Amino acid sequence: MKTALITGATSGIGAACAHSLAAQGYNLILVARREELLTEIGKHLEDKYAVEVKRIVADIRDYENLSYHLETLPAQWKKVNVLINNAGLSQGLDPIHKGSITDWDTMIDTNIKGLLYSTKIVSNWMVNEKSGHIINIGSIAGKEVYPNGNVYCATKHAVDALSKSMRIDLLTHGIKVTAIHPGMVETEFSKVRFKGDEGRAKKVYDGLEPLIADDIAEAIWFVVSRPAHVNINDMLIMPTAQATGTIIDRK
Repeated sequence: MKTALITGATSGIGAACAHSLAAQGYNLILVARREELLTEIGKHLEDKYAVEVKRIVADIRDYENLSYHLETLPAQWKKVNVLINNAGLSQGLDPIHKGSITDWDTMIDTNIKGLLYSTKIVSNWMVNEKSGHIINIGSIAGKEVYPNGNVYCATKHAVDALSKSMRIDLLTHGIKVTAIHPGMVETEFSKVRFKGDEGRAKKVYDGLEPLIADDIAEAIWFVVSRPAHVNINDMLIMPTAQATGTIIDRK
């Protein structure tokens, strides 16, 4: 039985990946901050797919806490085949001179440092096994910048660069590294960016059909299910109505 570890697992792309991989028979280690949702999704997956689910309530920004929870797992749970670094967020949409330092710290600590922390721990397990697959969830914002995206775009450019670096560093250990870069996906993303303002969040998707989390989970399963000699290095996935980060056909 294979095992996947997913961060940010209680909603959006993380939850969709949990369902997708559980349906394929993967046992799961789910990492998230919201204990009630984590308990609920874990039980649902166990009941529906007859897989085992380890639930870890942790904030990936806290390395010591995350490390404690992961390193104290039983040995058989450390044979992780797939790591999906999904946890990430955007805060605010301000020009650089009006940006919130708190928002900047939250994005940098989550999108860059949190990804590094989970990778630091799990990649060592994979090196011991001489196999594994790390999937980093980036963004169209990691390929281009857009007005008022400044720090968020910078963090996702960092994810793109780190994915390339990981692929080089882990090459001789038999570990695959893939970066998945979605365009507009209707999840909690915009609600989080606008700090719970649902009206403002919904307007982001006015006049177009955005991607949904299942679209990305399907693409990730395609990547994961390739033969051992095949790695998909990089995948950019956009809704048909979106040509670039800012050029969108709204009906």
